[in-house]
Amino acid sequence: MRIDFVSDVTCPWCAIGFNALETALERLGGEFHVELHLQPFELNPDMPPEGEDLVGYLARKYGSSAEELAQRQALIRRRGAEVGFTFGPRTHVWNTFDAHRLLHWAGLQGRARELKRALLAAYHTRGENPGSPEVLLRLAGEAGLDAGRAREVLESGEFGAEVREQERQWRALGIHSVPSVIVDGRHLIQGGQPVEVFESALRRIASGQAGG
Repeated sequence: MRIDFVSDVTCPWCAIGFNALETALERLGGEFHVELHLQPFELNPDMPPEGEDLVGYLARKYGSSAEELAQRQALIRRRGAEVGFTFGPRTHVWNTFDAHRLLHWAGLQGRARELKRALLAAYHTRGENPGSPEVLLRLAGEAGLDAGRAREVLESGEFGAEVREQERQWRALGIHSVPSVIVDGRHLIQGGQPVEVFESALRRIASGQAGG
C-alpha cells in the first residue's frame, strides 16, 4: 500500500493528521506493507521571507477576528492533545519552500518522517521559523541527516524544481486543501482526521485489495 501525505509545515491540521496517521500505522502493525511518501504543498507560496503576523494573516485571508482565532487555536490544541501533539504559541506565518526542499532531500535519504516530525514540533510547538536556514540546519541534525550536505542543499537551491513540479502535479489532480492523504493513487482521505478514522479506512482499503 502506498500512502501519499500531502501537507504544509505551517498547517496545524497537517500536524494533527500526520500524528494521527502515524499512530494508526503503529496500531496496524505489520498487517500489511505500507510505503509512506511525504508530498509538498504550500499554503502561502508568495509569503515573503520575513513572514507575516498570524493575526493579521488570518484576518486578511479568512476574515477571522482575534476572538475567532482564539477559539480556533483552542480547538486545535484539544485535537492535537488527542493525538499526542503539543501546540504552543504561534504568532507568525513563514514561507516553507526551503523546508519542502529539505524534506525532498531527506526523503531520498530515508529520513523524511524524522525531519517532518522535527519541523512540525519546531513551528507548532515552539513557534520557530521553518524558513530559517539556521533552524533548518539544526533540525536536519536532529533528524539524523548530514548537516554539511543539508547546508549545500539550502544554499544551492537544489531540489527546487522537483518540489515545484510535485506541487503542480498535486494541484492538477485536484488537491487544493491539506492535509490530503491519497492511498494507492485513488482513495482520498482529507483533513486532520482522528486516529480511528485513518485506521478504519486503511484496513478497509487493504481488505478490498485482498478481496480483489
